[in-house]
Amino acid sequence: MANIGDIAASAGFVTVKKCVVLFGAVGGIVLGTVAVMAFAGHEVSSFMWIRGGVLLAVAPLIYRMVVRASEGSYKALDRVRTLSTILPIAIIGVDLIPGLCPAWYAVLQGLSALALVGVAFITRGSAMRAAFPEKK
Repeated sequence: MANIGDIAASAGFVTVKKCVVLFGAVGGIVLGTVAVMAFAGHEVSSFMWIRGGVLLAVAPLIYRMVVRASEGSYKALDRVRTLSTILPIAIIGVDLIPGLCPAWYAVLQGLSALALVGVAFITRGSAMRAAFPEKK
């Protein structure tokens, strides 16, 4: 059984929620910037629109998983751990492909990935391991 009443785990979940909100906010900024650039006549690709939209749409889903984890769901915590590890690698890895997106886009996406890196570290920390001692 998860010991989510632990003060350190509770504080960890508060920080994780803030990081996921930051990830979503930066995703919204990215999509808004793409819209402004398109409106101003600058070249934007469908890749930029789709990726920006998908990453923005993923933020509420991750947030919901964090809420479920904070309520004691090990399965949700495991999913958050996995996503917060894989997504930053995928985001940065794709941004490094030459010519795929402009530098400003890659930088903004990289900033959103940093928020998820924080989630990955916190959810793998000792407080979370202590709160979820057994897999269920």
